[in-house]
Amino acid sequence: MKLSQLLKYAKDKTNFTSIDDYSTFGEMYLSFIYENLQAVIVSQNETQYRFFQYKKDGNFNVTRPINSDLLISINDFSESKNTFIYAMKHIKDIKEETNIRKTINKFIYTCQQSIGATLDALPSGESNTARKINGDLFERYIRLVLTELGISVRDGKVPVPVVVDGEELFKMVYQHDLIIEKGSELKAIGSVKTSSKDRLGKIFIDKFLFNCLTNIETPHFAVFLHDVQRKGREPKFGINTTFLTGH
Repeated sequence: MKLSQLLKYAKDKTNFTSIDDYSTFGEMYLSFIYENLQAVIVSQNETQYRFFQYKKDGNFNVTRPINSDLLISINDFSESKNTFIYAMKHIKDIKEETNIRKTINKFIYTCQQSIGATLDALPSGESNTARKINGDLFERYIRLVLTELGISVRDGKVPVPVVVDGEELFKMVYQHDLIIEKGSELKAIGSVKTSSKDRLGKIFIDKFLFNCLTNIETPHFAVFLHDVQRKGREPKFGINTTFLTGH
C-alpha cells in the first residue's frame, strides 16, 4: 500500500469503528515501513526511540518519536494480535502473566502510533487536523477496548451540582473522555490523551473539584499513549519528556 493510500485511510475516522479496524491499519503501516522509508533516525539521547523519515510522497517529513521497545515488528504482529484477542476474552483469568500484559501494551501502542506516524506525513499546514484526528481515534480505541472487556463506558457530559449553604444553586457540566457506569451509578471517570504535556495536572484538579462538589470519592484515572516529544535538528534528533516542571 502507498503512503497516499494510508493517509487517505487514516484521515477518515469512519474507517475505525472496531478493534479489528485498528489492527488492520497497524498491520498495513508496519508492512509499508518495512521497505518504504527514506531513513530511520536513532534518537541521540534515548536510543530506543526512532524517527521515521518518509520519501517525497510524505514531504520528507520526520515522524514523532517511536519507542522501538513497544513497536511490534511486522513479523511478530500476527502472533501479538492473537495474544491480544485472547487477552480481551480472558482478562479476568490473567493475573501474573507478565508477557501477556506487555503484549497488550505493545499492541495498543503499535496500532495507535501507526495512525499518528502516518498523519505525520501530512504537510505542516494540516498538523492541527492530524492532531485532532489522532486524539479522537485514540479515545475511541480505548473505549472499544474497555467495551470489549465488558465494561460499560461512554464519553459525554456529567452534570455536577454546586451547593452553597445546603442549597443547590446550579449545575456545572463537564465533558469527559471516559465515563464508566454500572447501571445508573457512576463508577469512574477517565481521561485519554496521546501526550501528557499540559494535561497531567488537570486530571488531579478535575478529581479534586468533582469529589468536593459531589461529596463522593469517585475514582479518576488517565491513559496516556506516550510522554516524549522530539527535540533537536535533523539528523541529530533526540527526545524530551513532556512532563512539565513543577507538575
